[in-house]
Amino acid sequence: MKKIETKSLVLLQHHLKALRMPTMLSECEKVAGQCATDNVDHLGFLLRLCELELIDRERRAADRRLKAAPFPNHKTLESFDFKAQPSLNKLLMTELLRGEYLDKKENILLVGNSGTGKSHIATALGIAACGQGKRVKFYRVTELITLLLEAREERDLLRLKKQLSKLDLLILDELGYVPASKVGAELFFDVISTAYERLSVIITTNLPFEHWTEVLGSERLTGAALDRLTHRCHILEASGESYRLQDAKRRRTKRSSSGQSKTK
Repeated sequence: MKKIETKSLVLLQHHLKALRMPTMLSECEKVAGQCATDNVDHLGFLLRLCELELIDRERRAADRRLKAAPFPNHKTLESFDFKAQPSLNKLLMTELLRGEYLDKKENILLVGNSGTGKSHIATALGIAACGQGKRVKFYRVTELITLLLEAREERDLLRLKKQLSKLDLLILDELGYVPASKVGAELFFDVISTAYERLSVIITTNLPFEHWTEVLGSERLTGAALDRLTHRCHILEASGESYRLQDAKRRRTKRSSSGQSKTK
């Protein structure tokens, strides 16, 4: 009897390997033992194996999506300090985290001074989207414009635009720090125009809308871009002092207090 069971196990492992089911392959012997102990029938055994395979497959797929994004760092909403940034509504953030805006092809514009947590929020939303099975890309605006210009120079622009059009969410970080060239601004607008009502876009910017011409140059181009972005859009304003500045002040105060204690 043991001989038959061993032969069956070897054959099962061979078939699972051929079918590319690594989790079922690695767990089948252990699950078979558990099912025998728990007096679970063959359908229950198969169900347990399938569940393990699906869970692990979803985890691996989410990891691939995170790697493909790629985010500059791992940020979550749980690690965001809403007390230091009360202008951002925690309830709304939690609602956005569920991802319904992605199904509705809505955009999110995060506006505010440097260091107020805009990139943190954008990254947290992007990571959540990856976990929900969405295809996400994260770019700094200057990085994307450089890629577009290089692709245009190498006659590869169509391929890059096709890749971007297949996304569910495009995150564009730090619009406003470096003015774009005329061609760069036009290529950037083309991405926004193509994304309109096809996928969601999240943009973080330190510039009020009326100053976007400082980046895009043309008032006509800026108006057309904002018209598309603000239609079906959540506009979130992060006011207040920079986190980095607050942290620097705290550390300076701490050092000062420490120095005074030692003097005494």
